[in-house]
Amino acid sequence: MIILPAIDLKDGEVVRLEQGDFAKKTVYSKNPLKIAKEFAEQGAEWLHLVDLDGACAGESKNFNVIKEIAQKTELKIQTGGGIRKKRDLKQLLDLGVSRVIIGTLAVKDPELLSEMIQQFGADKILVSIDARDGKVATSGWKEESSLDMLDFAVDMEKRGVKYILYTDIGRDGMLTGPDFGGLKKLKAETDLHIIASGGISSEDDLYKLADLGFYGAITGQAIYQGKIDLKKIFSEMRGNNA
Repeated sequence: MIILPAIDLKDGEVVRLEQGDFAKKTVYSKNPLKIAKEFAEQGAEWLHLVDLDGACAGESKNFNVIKEIAQKTELKIQTGGGIRKKRDLKQLLDLGVSRVIIGTLAVKDPELLSEMIQQFGADKILVSIDARDGKVATSGWKEESSLDMLDFAVDMEKRGVKYILYTDIGRDGMLTGPDFGGLKKLKAETDLHIIASGGISSEDDLYKLADLGFYGAITGQAIYQGKIDLKKIFSEMRGNNA
C-alpha cells in the first residue's frame, strides 16, 4: 500500500481543515516546499497536494507552489483543486506531476472526463469521491449532489477510471478513523484502485487499510499532530510503497 502524506494549500500556506470547513483552519507552515522535503527525507515517495483555493474558485490558485515542489523534489505528486479543463490537466502533467485529481468535473461533466482519460490515459487521472452521508459533494465540498457515492464509483469504473480517492468529509481532519464501511463497499463492488482519505488517526489505521488490501492511504492531520511516525511507517512498509 502506498502512503501519501498530505499538503493542503490555502493562500500559499500549508493548512488543515476540519470537515472541509474553511472557518476551522489551522496553519502548519508558510513554507510548503520545506514540508515536502521533510516528507521526502522521512521516506515518502508520493505526495498528496491539494489546492484548496482552486477547488473553490474552479481554477488553480497555487500553481507556482505546485511547480516549485515538482521541480525541487523527487516526489511523485498527485495534485488537484480546480481542474475543469483539459488544458488544466495538461499544464500539471507537463510540470512532471504523476497523477491529477479530478473531482467536481467528474460529477458535472463526465463526458469530458471520458475524453481526458482517452487523451491522457487512465494512469494519469485520479477521481476524487468526496462523500457526506453517502452522497457526493463538489466544489471544495461546498455543494452537495444527489449522487450516491457507490453508484458514482461504479459509473466511473465503466468510463475507464482506474484510480479513485474516497474521502468521508465528516471524518476529514477529525482523527476519528477512516470510513471502513464505505471503503469496504467500494472495494467489494468495484475493481478500482482505492486510496483512502479522511479521519486516519494512527499507524494502526494504516496497518488495517494495508491488511484489507487497499491501494493507498492519505494522512495529514495525524502527521502534523505527531500521531504518526512517517519514518517508522515507511521503514516497516518498505517495498509496498511504490
